[in-house]
Amino acid sequence: MIVTGALLVGGGWAVQQALMIAPGTAAPAAGPKLWIALGAMAVIGLVVGLVVAGRVSPLATFVPSLVLLAWTVVYALDVNRALSFVPDEPSMHQIVLEAGAGSRTLLTTGVYAMLGVALFLPVLMPSRWAGRRDDMDDEYDESEQSGYY
Repeated sequence: MIVTGALLVGGGWAVQQALMIAPGTAAPAAGPKLWIALGAMAVIGLVVGLVVAGRVSPLATFVPSLVLLAWTVVYALDVNRALSFVPDEPSMHQIVLEAGAGSRTLLTTGVYAMLGVALFLPVLMPSRWAGRRDDMDDEYDESEQSGYY
């Protein structure tokens, strides 16, 4: 659930901040907001990398991948319905609106589809579904059984 929230809200907000245009120019705004956005993207990338490469539950990548892929399929089938899930009410907090605008950008450019596939691949590895073996328990069981013979 943390990965899903980080990708949808944090990633959307960071992209929106990084793509903000400076007033009076056509170039993205530079300065502390850009550095904060890039730092947020780096942290999100680190969390996703740890979940994909680490030995955690396969559900940690399966749930976010299903959310991202399902939203992408809805976008492919019905653009208006998919974009209606993005928060855009003027009564919402400004940060939520910025995260929604960034999520719209990530969805329409296909980034969510790529992340969904990347998060789904570890689910297909059988070693992720196998329980962890503890070598200490195996040695204990063998020594106990040898005493009966």
